[in-house]
Parts: sequence; C-alpha cells; structure tokens
Amino acid sequence: MAQDAGMFTVPQTVGSVLCCKCGIPMAPNAANMCVACLRSEVDITEGLQKHVIISHCPECDCYLQPPRTWIKAQLESKELLTFCVKRLKNLNRVRLVNAEFIWTEPHSKRIKVKLKVQKEVLNGAILEQSYVVEYVQQDHMCDSCSRVQANPDQWVAAVQLRQHVTHRRTFFYLEQLILKHDAAARAIRITQMDQGIDFFFGNRSHAVKFVEFVGKVAPVRSRHDKQLVSHDPKSNNFNYKYTFSVEISPICREDLICLPPKVAVSLGNLGPLVICMKVTNSIALLDPFTLRHCFLDADQYWRSSFKSLLTSRQLVEYIVLDVEVVSSEVNVGGSKYVLADAQVARVSDFGKNDTIFSIRTHLGHLLNPGDYALGYDLYSANNNDMELDKYKGLVLPETILIKKSYEEKRLRKRSKPRSWKLKSLDMEVDDSKGRTDQEKMNKEYEEFLRDLEENPELRFNISLYRNKDYQPSEMASVTDGEDVPSVPLDELLADLDLKSDDGEGDDSMRE
Repeated sequence: MAQDAGMFTVPQTVGSVLCCKCGIPMAPNAANMCVACLRSEVDITEGLQKHVIISHCPECDCYLQPPRTWIKAQLESKELLTFCVKRLKNLNRVRLVNAEFIWTEPHSKRIKVKLKVQKEVLNGAILEQSYVVEYVQQDHMCDSCSRVQANPDQWVAAVQLRQHVTHRRTFFYLEQLILKHDAAARAIRITQMDQGIDFFFGNRSHAVKFVEFVGKVAPVRSRHDKQLVSHDPKSNNFNYKYTFSVEISPICREDLICLPPKVAVSLGNLGPLVICMKVTNSIALLDPFTLRHCFLDADQYWRSSFKSLLTSRQLVEYIVLDVEVVSSEVNVGGSKYVLADAQVARVSDFGKNDTIFSIRTHLGHLLNPGDYALGYDLYSANNNDMELDKYKGLVLPETILIKKSYEEKRLRKRSKPRSWKLKSLDMEVDDSKGRTDQEKMNKEYEEFLRDLEENPELRFNISLYRNKDYQPSEMASVTDGEDVPSVPLDELLADLDLKSDDGEGDDSMRE
C-alpha cells in the first residue's frame, strides 16, 4: 500500500548471527546454534527403535500384526509401509514428516525404511533428522497355511459357483475379474467342475467376502449350509464346515430372450423379443426393433426367472445385401446403435436358393453392403418355448442380427499369435464325470478372445498383458485385413513376475 501511495519504504533485511559453538554466520534461531552443532548436541532419534523383528508367512505373503491378525501386503506397497510404521514404539515422542522404503535385495529378508522426524529441542528450536529402521523378516506360517500344509483337504468353507448353460464363456470372463481384483487370493484350492468352479477357503469370512464379490459382478442367488465336524462338550466348542452354493443367471450376453408377459408389462411393455447386450450385477436388455432398453437387477430376475430362447451357440452367418438407415444414433448403456432396414441372405444358401430376408436391425452403424453378420434364424427354427406360446398373434421376424462377423477377414490371420495374453487361475480339473472335451474348451476360449477384441467395453474391467513372444512383421500390415478388430497396444500391461527366477509364479498365462 505504501508503494501504491508513492511513499518511500525501507527494505527489510534478515540479520545473521554467529553460532555460539563454531562461530559461522547463520540465521537466528531460539538456540543460536547452527544445524550441525544442534545435531552434535542433541540426537532426537535417541530412544527410537532402529531394529524390529516381524513375522512373515512365506506361503501367502502375509505379515503378523500382533496379537493374531495377519495382513497381506506386497513389497514396497502402501499397506506394507503403514504396517512397518505402526510397529514402531515410542514414535509419538517425535513428529513424523516422511517415510519411504530403501531398496534391499528381495531374498535378504530385510526391509529398510527411511524416516524423517522433527522435534522441539533447546529453547524452542525445531530440529529435523532422518534415520533408517531395519526390519528383519522371520518366516512363520499363519494358521491357515499351517493347516493346508498338514492336510490340503482341511478346508473350512467351500464356494460352489455354478451356471447351467452349455458353454463356459461366462467363467472365462469371471476368471479375469477374479484375477484383476485378487478376489481368490485366500483360496486354498480351486477345482474346475463340469458346470462351474469350486473354491475352498480356510476361513468362513474369506468365503463370505468372495461370495459378496461375485454378487457385485454377476446376477447370482446363493444359499449356504453348514455341517458339524467335531464338538468338545467340555469347552463347548463346535467346528463346522460351511458350504456356499452360488448360482449365476443362465442369461448370457448375445442371447435372444422372449420375456414372460408379466415381466414385459412390468418393464413398460418391452419386447417381447429382446437381446441381452451386457451382463454385470444386472442384465441389460435391448429391443432390436425400437432401441428401447432396460436393466434387470438380480432380485428382479430371480423373482420371475426366465431362460433364453436362443443362445450364441445357435448363431447363423448372413451376408448383408443392402442397408438403409431409418433413425439417428442412440446411446444405450455406453454403446451406440442405429436402426436400419436391411436385406440379408444366409451364407449357407449360396448356390442352393435365392432366399432373401428383409429385416430391421439395430446394427445400422456397423453394417454395410457386402459385410457378414451373425444372427438368429427364426425363419427355419423350431421354437418350443412356453413363454412364446403365451403371446397370441405374435408375428416372429425371419432373422434377428446380433453382431458383425469378421470370420472371413480372420482367415488371413489364422495361426498367427496375438500381441497380448491373459492370466489364468491355477485350477485342478475334476475328472469324476469324465475328462472335459479339451477341443470344445479351446474353441470356446478362442470365441472369448475374439469377443475381447471386438468389444472394448468388455475388456474395460480386465487386465491384458503384452505377449513377449509376439514379433510383428512388416508384411503383417499388408496381408492382414485393416477392418479386423484388435487390442490397441496402449491397453496392454507389462507382465511383472517377481518369482520368475525361481521357476514359479502365481498364475499361468494363456494366449
């Protein structure tokens, strides 16, 4: 304000004093001593712990938080840093400013943390000092791992995950979600069954947490039961084995559904023929003739459950002869659709007849004359569905297209490796009902990989890793079709395997 008024001001300068110990000039403080002399006189880290012994479980990478809690934490993670700081006693004597890890050899069984602390010393001066705390890991297996080592079948809780369909594409996707969120980290054993997967846990709370996770990513219903294993009448202790039965909805993505009349009325007279576009903890349904859509949560579905009229295993390939757009673009659940009138013909009819179908489709934004598409053939299908019979006078369309087909363009890339790969759970295969058809499994897994390439929304919630064995060639861009969907390189993650030197890893990789 004085400068604005044109007044003369005297610039203020900070004076310096001489240190009472060594005599060097310095900024004045309460003790009139420089930092070096203060540190020589006072050590604020005196009495603080610099060596701590911690218990570590080598099987599950957990650390013991006394008295009985085990905490799972990775090396140099925020969880491990918080655990290390909390283990220090008398740290409340000083003010913690910063904490960070100092790199140590992973096999040295040592963790070093550098701490920076402050404390008020002589005559109110605040001194800041850094010191290193060394944590020595002592291997000690937790109770769950000890029971597993003694008897691998000694589980406490089992989760039986089932879906009554003829394919495993839902479990392939669910497997990737489990891996990304590390939901089955506490599982003792994982077994692949005929129509699902069994997860075995050493603690009931771990099984309950896993069931809650599955309920957040898929429409499920569950029930649980318990069986008495042993009883000590003197101490009144009971030991139970818990079983959780979890059933996933049989409705899958790309299924054609005939809604029951009561359900259609409750959804505002939607359909009755609808397509399942997406399955999370709710089911996204789309009317392909009007682009009306809705979402059914798990409670609504299981209250009046229904089955699919046709599934993705019954898709027929068509060729598009003509397309005429009849509506503007509509955004449905994050995906864009356009209504169009199209003329299509079955690929299998070429050279046999001249049957052409005039249909309405929701894929007007994707299809062009000459493209191939996959759809359901209602013209020659023999539908025996009770819900369909309830609609008197309903005229079925001849064909309902589901998605664009890239099979002809993929023929050029056959036997060529992908630039990405997926992790897989370490599962045992149950052979009690006969060995699973490996050829069928590989075919379904290949269809799942193609779905990931074609649908960016589907791979949004899973982790894809770079394939180290993939070597792109200069001729690939010339020979491969430009319209074939692929995964962009910026979506891929680098595969980090800290146990690769020992020849063991947490999860196997599949391409």
